[in-house]
Amino acid sequence: MKKTILVFGLLAGAVVSVLMLLTMLLAKGNPSHFEWGMVVGYASMLLAFTLIFFALRSYRDRQRAGRLAFGEGFRIGLGIAVIASLAYTLTWVVLYKTVFPEYPREYTRYTIEKMRAEGKPDVEITATQAEFDQMFADYDTWPVLLGYTFLEIFPVGLLVALVCALVLKRKAAPVGVGAA
Repeated sequence: MKKTILVFGLLAGAVVSVLMLLTMLLAKGNPSHFEWGMVVGYASMLLAFTLIFFALRSYRDRQRAGRLAFGEGFRIGLGIAVIASLAYTLTWVVLYKTVFPEYPREYTRYTIEKMRAEGKPDVEITATQAEFDQMFADYDTWPVLLGYTFLEIFPVGLLVALVCALVLKRKAAPVGVGAA
């Protein structure tokens, strides 16, 4: 079970990290990426977490003779989600601190310009600017940076682990059933 968690967790972490790296490199200096970045980001998370399904199916069929209790499947999926989420968090921190440190300024500027283009009142724009200034000031502390980043991906993995454990659970076949 530990080997399955480690192997598939690292694979899922590699998938989501490589996709994030590619997305960020393509998006750097291109403010329009803020429009589609969230969709691409969560789609890459779902893609990476599909490995939970394959891990549980492989474990059930190869290690457990076709049986898998919900609790065991959920623990495996949860372990994979934690490892992948940690890899994602580490990747984002490295990218944010080295490749894209201007992310807060660019995102704030993009949002404010979009609000102005939509004709939002100055008081709303000023309030949004102040909110972003505070949010990114907090974001530059390690606990908030690590916590927000981990909590950005982990709930997706938790949900996928839950669904996969439910879908792939299988009790042992009664003795004599299926024997010819």
